[in-house]
Amino acid sequence: MTETIQRKINDSAFARWTALVLIASTMFFGYMFVDVLSPLKNLLETSRGWNSTVFGLYGGSEFILNVCGFLIVAGIILDKMGVRFTGLLSASLMVAGAAVKTYGISEYFCQGGFGFEFFSSFLTDIPASAKLACLGFMIFGCGTEMAGITVSKAIVKWFTGKEMALAMGLEMAIARLGVFAVFSLSPWVAELGSPSVVRPVAVVGVLLCIGLLTFLVFTVMDRKLDRQTGAAAAAGEPEEQFKVSDLRRLFTSGTFLTVAALCVLYIGVDGMLAGENTLVAILSISIGAILGELLQLDEHMHQLGDWVERKFGGKGSKTSLSDGFVTASLLFCVGAMAIMGALDSGLTGDHSTLYAKALLDGIISVVYASTLGIGVALSAIPIFLYQGAIALGASFLAPYLTEAVILEMKCVGSILILGLSLNMLGLTKIKVMNYVPAVFLPILLCRFL
Repeated sequence: MTETIQRKINDSAFARWTALVLIASTMFFGYMFVDVLSPLKNLLETSRGWNSTVFGLYGGSEFILNVCGFLIVAGIILDKMGVRFTGLLSASLMVAGAAVKTYGISEYFCQGGFGFEFFSSFLTDIPASAKLACLGFMIFGCGTEMAGITVSKAIVKWFTGKEMALAMGLEMAIARLGVFAVFSLSPWVAELGSPSVVRPVAVVGVLLCIGLLTFLVFTVMDRKLDRQTGAAAAAGEPEEQFKVSDLRRLFTSGTFLTVAALCVLYIGVDGMLAGENTLVAILSISIGAILGELLQLDEHMHQLGDWVERKFGGKGSKTSLSDGFVTASLLFCVGAMAIMGALDSGLTGDHSTLYAKALLDGIISVVYASTLGIGVALSAIPIFLYQGAIALGASFLAPYLTEAVILEMKCVGSILILGLSLNMLGLTKIKVMNYVPAVFLPILLCRFL
């Protein structure tokens, strides 16, 4: 009896290393785009009005969505959809982000092109070109980081033994060479003819498209490998895949709750520093506590939370519904954006600040809802009432909500947030809800002190 041993495509050294070069090329062009503007800071300052602060904001925008949890989503996509789909998706995101960024710094956009008016209507101290470039860089950053984990899994799939470590090292080395290459290429391309920041970005953007094509070629090879190994994989032990319950266990663990509490602590400490009149803060907290105790706000809030939990379930959470509700309500209502955005909306009809705040609140609420529960979602009610009341009464409230008053309200509110964080860490049992009236007292006290 004779057995026919079928050679797989990755048994060929030439095919293996060709596959590596293809996926490493995608990462090489990606890393080129990461730093394409780094050598052009001075040109951006003179031609687009960026300063060092704006340039730093742009540089950090690449990681914003990844820090907010996109990498977890990317890992789930990779686990469920496989190397080919995830790789093409990540390369497409890089190309899409590059296109948005290129348009953002283009002459057409900066001279009033489509979207310029909208991006100029909020955060007016930041040029519209920088804001759109940051958006593009965020999208690109999602693609880059997703591609990084996808390439690692692809190497594990194609290589074995000592070759695997060598392949990973070579892939990373080739990718990092992109940074070295662009620091030489970008200034040279920018100075061809009349100086231009768009030209090098567009050139590297074209190279990104080539990187998408190289990954497309790799997918053809990878599909062939899957066909050759399909029978063996079916006979073997199935690979353990991601389950939603795994993510739920992560987010509801004591460690993640501690991380969330420390983040709240930082927000509280940072906001406390905004105040300039210590006496106003002390009096607001003292008088607010007395009013809250007389009204028994904390007791009523917990009774309402317990009633909702009995009515709709929610047992087993490490935090009560009322804790999540109070924490989120304070986090989202205390701050200049909530007040100034509502005032702009009511006085001028400009809703851009509220739109930006809604986007930020949405991202943050997802993170805190994983540990604080459904109470975070219910905080939408007081946020709506608070910001809506300010917008509707803007013409009456505007003279009273001066910059000094807003800073003191933020300071007092941040003191309450600090108390919330200590409760979350289990260090205290402060009845924070009883102190909520203190947030509004600076409106009155700042007129006399």
